Amino acid sequence: MILLSSIFRLFEADYLAHYAGRILPSQFNALEALKNCRTSASPVMQAQCNACGNTEFIPHSCGHRACPHCQHHESQQWLERQLAKQVPATYFLLTFTVPQELRHLVWANQSVLYDLLIRVSWETVQTFARNDRQLQGDPGVTAVLHTHSRALDFHPHVHLVVPAAAIDVAKKRWRTKSGKRGYLFPQKALAKVFRAKLLAAMAAEGLTLPVGVTSTWVVHCKRVGHGEKALKYLGRYLYRGVIREQDILSCENGQVAFRYRHAKGQRDEVRTLPGAQFLALILQHVLPKGFRRARNYGFLHPNSKRAIVLLQWLFGLDPQRFIAKLKPRPRLTCPCCGAEMVIVQTRLPPRGSPVQPAPPLEGAARPVM
Repeated sequence: MILLSSIFRLFEADYLAHYAGRILPSQFNALEALKNCRTSASPVMQAQCNACGNTEFIPHSCGHRACPHCQHHESQQWLERQLAKQVPATYFLLTFTVPQELRHLVWANQSVLYDLLIRVSWETVQTFARNDRQLQGDPGVTAVLHTHSRALDFHPHVHLVVPAAAIDVAKKRWRTKSGKRGYLFPQKALAKVFRAKLLAAMAAEGLTLPVGVTSTWVVHCKRVGHGEKALKYLGRYLYRGVIREQDILSCENGQVAFRYRHAKGQRDEVRTLPGAQFLALILQHVLPKGFRRARNYGFLHPNSKRAIVLLQWLFGLDPQRFIAKLKPRPRLTCPCCGAEMVIVQTRLPPRGSPVQPAPPLEGAARPVM
């Protein structure tokens, strides 16, 4: 398996030369973090075996949310929190997409427009739920911003996992929507309202729209059962970058090849790029510092925990059945005797020589080739 950190170190100079003056501070910070992740240049932590006393020095991960190595535990924790909010309703996955003509404007105003994309997507769903004949209340939404297509091009869009349910606060009523399979709200109507709300919000921010923006926008709405599969999909890219190292096929002759799943054909395709361009492709998806990619609204907001617990009790719903299916966090095992190791010191200076590979993690998934 080809490590992303090795590719970053190999093509760093070319990337800095080709894209000088266009590199954002967030991208430069990501470059510095990812190139040293779990290498001899990174700090180390000391692990000790409970059984035989063996000591190992293990390189720290960089902890950057664009790194495919790091924050697996944080992704797991986020997923467990979302699954714990399970409510008795059919779930839908809605996707709000920005048309191609606006993507350059979004790129030039990331902090503002990323925030507007998420907020306007929520406001659109909220409007439809309040006006819906069966719901007539406030919905709950888990929203996640993605900036990449499957081929890793810049393609900003927002995914919303939405239960077909709403709470009428005034009448203290819980309502769910029944009807046609796969139907929540009409997609074309969602797209029209989303377009109007986003353009109005952009105008309020003083942004000038480019000429020739299409009037036909796209919103997809898909039924996803209990929602756990959709949440797992969203959690996969939440803290772990936009590419898996298993999908990097080769790095030779100044070229990097990686595979991705074609959205329409549902088949694997290979894309090959010069090394510097590959780095630019990855780093363009680094979010502004402090930006929250995932947010909860309505009755799925953290402030509504009591309402969720009450609903689960009234309907006899046990969310633990979904959480129990998740893999436990891999354990650090001793290379000598196989017993569990514990971390006794962290953030020690680099050892000064190439760090040996970390002891295997028990239960860790093998790379899929």
